[in-house]
Amino acid sequence: MSGVNQKVVLITGAARGVGAEVARRLHANGAQLVLTDVDEAALREIGSDLGEDRVLTAVADVRDLAAMQDVASRATDRFGGIDVVMANAGISTYGSVLKVDPEAFRTLVDVNIVGVFNTVRAALPAVIDRRGYVLIVSSAAAFAASPGLAPYGAAKAGVEQFANALRLEVTHLGVDVGCAHMLWIDTPLVQDAKSDLPSFRRMLGALPGPLGKTTSVEACGEALVKGIEKRKRYVYCPEYVAVLRWLKPLLATRLGEAPVLKSVSTLLPQMDAEVEALGRSLSARTQEVQK
Repeated sequence: MSGVNQKVVLITGAARGVGAEVARRLHANGAQLVLTDVDEAALREIGSDLGEDRVLTAVADVRDLAAMQDVASRATDRFGGIDVVMANAGISTYGSVLKVDPEAFRTLVDVNIVGVFNTVRAALPAVIDRRGYVLIVSSAAAFAASPGLAPYGAAKAGVEQFANALRLEVTHLGVDVGCAHMLWIDTPLVQDAKSDLPSFRRMLGALPGPLGKTTSVEACGEALVKGIEKRKRYVYCPEYVAVLRWLKPLLATRLGEAPVLKSVSTLLPQMDAEVEALGRSLSARTQEVQK
């Protein structure tokens, strides 16, 4: 029997991509789900696919603490508590520090950092009651910087440290805290960047070895579900991302930065020109649902 059978799992950013894949896999393993997103149509679709028996969907913005507290309250009323919370909602921006739209930067920080805090703050009392598990979705970007992705990297490094501090605060209460680090996953976030920015595709192609390859949403979902079931401290996808964690000090040296610097002088100006032509620093889909 699965380790999540009959467990109550709250997932943010659950309507598409990795969040939706994890939700489907957990549901198949017997979990009871609380799924939130700002994308009402997509959330309604996954809710319809999974059925109402073991699923509660709630349109909620992670930037709004009161909204997330309401979700946690509804989860407790419906299922009696919360065993697992997966703080998954996240967005990315386009453009260098000189070119990224400051409002887009603020939106990213609000979703990717404040949203993680709000999600955990709202669900944590219920998770503590059940001596449960918190999974913070960070990124390989917390280990290795990428030009043109400074806001995203800063946010993901921030939530990794948030997870580390949270672990110290709640371990004695029987709560385990994990942090997930993925490289390039074939989600709408990556698909939109590839579609909007030819320079992004070229940047991936310029990365050494397997570092520019994308991994399927299915493979990522499988890794995250295993992490949740085993209450892992770290979840990596692909597995070799674990090596980047240990190489983190080296990657910030001149030697570690050298492979990336070879293409920055050409690719970054191209990216900024493409962003300027687009007239936005967010994907069209993200811009629409984050209004």
